[in-house]
Amino acid sequence: MEQELKRKTTVIGHRNPDTDSICSAICYANLKHAVTGDEYVPARAGHVNSETQYVLEFFGVEEPKLVEDVRTQVKDIEIRKTKGVADNISLKKAWNIMQENNVVTIPAVREDGTLEGLITVGDITKTYMNIYDSSILSKANTQYSNILETLEADILVGDANAYFNKGKVLIAAANPDLMEFYIEPHDLVILGNRYESQLCAIEMGADCIIVCEGAGVSMTIKKIAQDRGCTVIATTYDTYTAARLINQSMPISYFMTREHLITFDSEDYIDEIRDVMASKRHRDFPILDKEGRYLGMISRRNLLGARGKQVILVDHNEKSQAVSGIENAEILEIIDHHRLGTVQTMAPVFFRNQPLGCTATIIFQMYQEAGIELERKIAGLLCSAIVSDTLLFRSPTCTPVDEMAARALAKIAGLDIEKYAMDMFSAGSNLRDRTDEEIFYQDFKRFTVGKAMIGVGQITSLNGKELKALRGRMVQFMENAGERNGLDMVFFMLTNILTESTDLICHGQGAIQLAARAFHQDIEEAAVRTEPVISLPGVVSRKKQLIPELMLAEQE
Repeated sequence: MEQELKRKTTVIGHRNPDTDSICSAICYANLKHAVTGDEYVPARAGHVNSETQYVLEFFGVEEPKLVEDVRTQVKDIEIRKTKGVADNISLKKAWNIMQENNVVTIPAVREDGTLEGLITVGDITKTYMNIYDSSILSKANTQYSNILETLEADILVGDANAYFNKGKVLIAAANPDLMEFYIEPHDLVILGNRYESQLCAIEMGADCIIVCEGAGVSMTIKKIAQDRGCTVIATTYDTYTAARLINQSMPISYFMTREHLITFDSEDYIDEIRDVMASKRHRDFPILDKEGRYLGMISRRNLLGARGKQVILVDHNEKSQAVSGIENAEILEIIDHHRLGTVQTMAPVFFRNQPLGCTATIIFQMYQEAGIELERKIAGLLCSAIVSDTLLFRSPTCTPVDEMAARALAKIAGLDIEKYAMDMFSAGSNLRDRTDEEIFYQDFKRFTVGKAMIGVGQITSLNGKELKALRGRMVQFMENAGERNGLDMVFFMLTNILTESTDLICHGQGAIQLAARAFHQDIEEAAVRTEPVISLPGVVSRKKQLIPELMLAEQE
């Protein structure tokens, strides 16, 4: 049986997520679930910054799960849920399970769910090649209950849970005089209804006799067998059939593969396991969870119909800002307020892009359009995102629609929006205990400007002294950041919310000249400064004020 896989959709923002990216993912996943009833999971593509942590804690909302790659994993595809078996079942039972389920491999699983080994059709067929080894039944430590099941037999004397673990198997076709020469202690003897043969086998020390063709066994034989510790089994099969079938009662543990098993983890990416599967002759491979517990089997056929993860992108539409593996995902929707980027989709998608200051404003509109009532925490998250992205309506990206939405949401959430905004910004601008790397990548995005790939980070603060102290640290850190990220130029915005101004740190060949040209400053004077920093009064928005000007300057 194939596993019934109910697909879920991941709602995710850009790498190095800000408050809008995180809150929009949570709120849009909530809206989609409310409208459709399907499973939508909010996710984040990077670390949650302090401002966003403050927001989530304030409204008692958990961080979305971290998703760093959306390539298709084993857990995303349908796998064969072949049930695990105990390692003491008979070969016959294993064969029947294979036939019933149309499989060629069965996993042996321990009581705790961990994988013990695999038995295949090939393993079972090999057992028929051991026809000259009459001791194989005892070598395999075969339980009498397996023999009873295989021969559809009854036990007349003895314990079904005991084991046949010594001696050989033979058929008593000769008369008792000759039998004395080839029956040895501990043997298992298959015979007919002749009293003398039954008695001879018991007296010669056989551990078990199997009486065939439904023949009766006398009370005397039973009594002698009991006294001698000999198991007596009766079957309706004839001696030939019983002899042919008895090897099928051996446990699979004797024949199954236990070592060097090729297994995959449910978290493995399918493009990484394809090559391994192609290089091996096995048809089926076990899937295990992180604790090593068996989940199911996978074959090459399962990979043929593998579909990408279902993903909704919020607050971005550029591949350079998207989570890794986005080219392999099935993008269902994009909700954004930025310029059009480079994300390509395999099929038409629902794409909503509006010239507003915040993605959360769009999502608030969608709640209203769907007639879904906003609960306090959802209203609070959306309000926080708008306040953050518009710097409490100070940013030039802010529109009257954004401010109206934020104030309406604040009312639902019971917030004094001005006081809450200052608390939120203070939490986000507390940079004392944070590393240079954490500060630099808190809100960092990549862009293509002409033929150059640039990166722009931004930190906002209410504390001018804190920002000034940060300048030297960031200049030093940025020397390696560009090379590590494969960028031609790197810019970092130190934005003071209160004065509505930015100090722009520039790094990379031609970076400070480009910035000076973009903002009509003296290019020669900028190039010889001791610190590669340009002051930009009135500039607070990366999206609306910085990037467009850099692009225009590059094109000139």
